[in-house]
Amino acid sequence: MIYIGDKPIGPRLPTLLMAEVAQAHDGSLGAAHTFVDVVAGAGFDAIKFQTHIARAESTEDEPFRIRFSQQDQTRYEYWKRMEFTEDQWVGLAQHAQDRGLLFLSSAFSLEAVDFLTKIGMPAWKVGSGEFRSWELIKRMAATGKPILLSTGMSRWQEMDQMVEYIRSLGNDLVIFQCTSKYPTPLEDVGLNLIDNIKIKYQCMSGLSDHSGTIWPALAAMAQGVDIVEVHVTLHTEAFGPDVPASLTPDQLHLLSDGRNAFSTMDSSPVDKDQQANELAEIRKIFTKSIGLVNDLPVGTLLSEAMLIAKKPGGGIPLADVPKVTGKRLLQDVSCTRLLKWEDIEK
Repeated sequence: MIYIGDKPIGPRLPTLLMAEVAQAHDGSLGAAHTFVDVVAGAGFDAIKFQTHIARAESTEDEPFRIRFSQQDQTRYEYWKRMEFTEDQWVGLAQHAQDRGLLFLSSAFSLEAVDFLTKIGMPAWKVGSGEFRSWELIKRMAATGKPILLSTGMSRWQEMDQMVEYIRSLGNDLVIFQCTSKYPTPLEDVGLNLIDNIKIKYQCMSGLSDHSGTIWPALAAMAQGVDIVEVHVTLHTEAFGPDVPASLTPDQLHLLSDGRNAFSTMDSSPVDKDQQANELAEIRKIFTKSIGLVNDLPVGTLLSEAMLIAKKPGGGIPLADVPKVTGKRLLQDVSCTRLLKWEDIEK
């Protein structure tokens, strides 16, 4: 078991749910605060943003993944527009904490790590594109906080190298299966890799999902994943390149309800015999006893062909058919009632 802030994660514990806002706020501080309220209201555990400082992480040579913006001529200009001031980040972190959320933000530069360290990150989420950013990881690890490593762009060999490096620094580690396609087709989600990661690296596992549906997260939770991260949008017609890969507030509620249901079932082992004993009256109603195929008069010598299983239970058990056959009836017996021991000779 490890802790992300005050939240324990590990075997037999509820999956930690994290909502990724990324740039869904489109540079609006008000929208960013709205996301805090939406995520908290959905019953999630954590909210995650991305702290971009254009001059510290990018250049004007960086291309758009998707050319979506009508106001930003370059990706660099877009990152500039996504920046918040330090005071604004502090306000967002405080708002999240006031709503009972863990506040995380992915850092994409050493400057961003240093600033976020002042705020106090409970863990560091490393984006899929940072698998070669050794200095960035080292600066994060120096805080002693857990590293949450996404692997959407990594080969196994590259994951091996990163895992070995992070462990040499002494930090707790959670490795996320992630597919860097937006949205991710269901056939590319890679649920099988969650168990592969757990076994290969003997660590906590996560799913960072970009499918835009609830199914991968639900399936991963049923599989016992430790953390699920999903992107969030306020509605399906919102502006931004990640909307098709994101979940709406209603879908967040469904995931939270699902997580709670899985946790209740997983933490409530059932004793099969005890459960059956508690259903004694129901068992009598739904099980069967020995009855007659037809009405039979007194003196009839019973054969197996005359006997049949009929509801309810509680009469002569079906296992006693051999004890009944070859005995005579001591009185007339109707086929509309169960056979009784007092109906037959000893």
